[in-house]
Amino acid sequence: MIHLSRRAILAAPTLLAMPAIAQSDDRPTLTIAVQKLSNSNTFEPPREQSNVGFRIHGLYAEQLIGTNWLGNAELVPGLATEWRRPDAATLELTLRQGVRFHDGREMTAEDVAFSFAERLFGTQGATGAGQSTVLAGTATKEPPSEVVAVSRRTYPGLDRIEIVDRHTVRFINRTPDVTLEGRIAQSVGAILSREAFAAAPSWLEWGRAPIGTGPYRIAEFRPDTSLVMEAHDDYWGGRPPARRLRFVEVPEVSGRVNGLFSGEYDFACDIPPDQIGVVERNARFEVLGSPINNIRKLSFDKTNPVLADARVRRAMTHAIDRRVAVDALWAGRTAIPRGMQLESYGPMYLADWENPRFDPAEARRLLREANYQGQPITYRLLNNYYINQVSNAQIMIEMWRAVGINVQIAMQENFAQVTARTPGRGVRDWSNTSIFGDPVAGILRSFGPRTEAERTGEWSNEEFNRTSAALETETDIARRRDHFRRLLTIVEREDPGYIVLHQAAAFTAKRKDIGWRAANGWAMNFGPGNLRVGA
Repeated sequence: MIHLSRRAILAAPTLLAMPAIAQSDDRPTLTIAVQKLSNSNTFEPPREQSNVGFRIHGLYAEQLIGTNWLGNAELVPGLATEWRRPDAATLELTLRQGVRFHDGREMTAEDVAFSFAERLFGTQGATGAGQSTVLAGTATKEPPSEVVAVSRRTYPGLDRIEIVDRHTVRFINRTPDVTLEGRIAQSVGAILSREAFAAAPSWLEWGRAPIGTGPYRIAEFRPDTSLVMEAHDDYWGGRPPARRLRFVEVPEVSGRVNGLFSGEYDFACDIPPDQIGVVERNARFEVLGSPINNIRKLSFDKTNPVLADARVRRAMTHAIDRRVAVDALWAGRTAIPRGMQLESYGPMYLADWENPRFDPAEARRLLREANYQGQPITYRLLNNYYINQVSNAQIMIEMWRAVGINVQIAMQENFAQVTARTPGRGVRDWSNTSIFGDPVAGILRSFGPRTEAERTGEWSNEEFNRTSAALETETDIARRRDHFRRLLTIVEREDPGYIVLHQAAAFTAKRKDIGWRAANGWAMNFGPGNLRVGA
């Protein structure tokens, strides 16, 4: 039997909640300016699998197995204190006792079973096909189609959850899965209150204020405007150091920075590199951050009549000089990954893999071979949802123009417009977050069966799908590496689904007198041990 007990305590920073304040209601209210609160206008993690969702998920919802985002993103005890592997298809976990939901109930194995059953997959046997609108779940308690699709993709081999006793559960897979611990650590696997869900009038109302176990509870949500969270003082990890967190949506960087300077905001998220110096010239403020576990990419719609020819897509990959774009926009503060992978993949990392080379001559040759005649290709673009998104698009437009590719920007208001199956859809910006160190946590979250690329109808490949299934069930490391290499060969070279641009980096500006550490991921941690006001 393989023993995978985790007894180490979550590595905490040296910052501690200020003792005098932590014992009274004089704890601060913090205001955090963000560019976007939620793309779906909900906070159910499987419905809001986005960069902006990952930022706040951990504040109100937690998983059985946690991730130390303030360290090296290693897996650590969460709502489970330890876990064991009876065999390659089974994982047994011991639940932490005395954990209270925001509604005051104690968490038990029944809540775990609910969280991995009807909450994710519904009761109607839905496939998760298609896409949902922001009003999905208004009339019933069944999860929207995207929730089911994301859940089936996150747990493709899950057969059932067995309740051993009140504080022990067993995950039974249909197939072996060496990544099951990491899958359980994803935000999709948050443990939420079974009774609170039963009492909710509709899925949408539940999704806007799910009841979890995190250090803060959702108190008020005004779509596209603000989100208020209040301290959960019965939190198992200790009394939260802030009384209230107030997130406000401020789309423009200048608005976030000016609000920070004026004292309206305590934190300002998503600061571009060229604004770091602007912030830090004021001695009262600083900027924290680094490259994180996310890769920015440009995604193709291969159903577009022009892009249906893989040679045109391949030409577009060879026309891009990533180094020029990164140096111009990121001032050396991020890196260009070797394809859709991160070094955190450890033994699964393919160190010899290379991105399609910058080769304008090869791009022109492919265009001639494809008989490309300058037909326009639409680039649906959001206004800086991603840092430097518009500037990066403008640079790429010029690189494509230099080899004769006619790409035209079409500004959109939201992701629903970007991915809509309407005439002209061509290329778009996207990103890929690796929730843990393995390809199934990265590329296979976006491409393959039941993923967003397939649901939107942008890209699918039968061999890719077969190989992804083989990777997920294989236990031999050498064969898993071979499968991963084949996946990258298909989607980055033979039948391009995207262009890797750069590793994302997250920079947050804040008041210097607030002691706080930035995570090595999207997550913002305002829990016990990572916040001190008046430093």
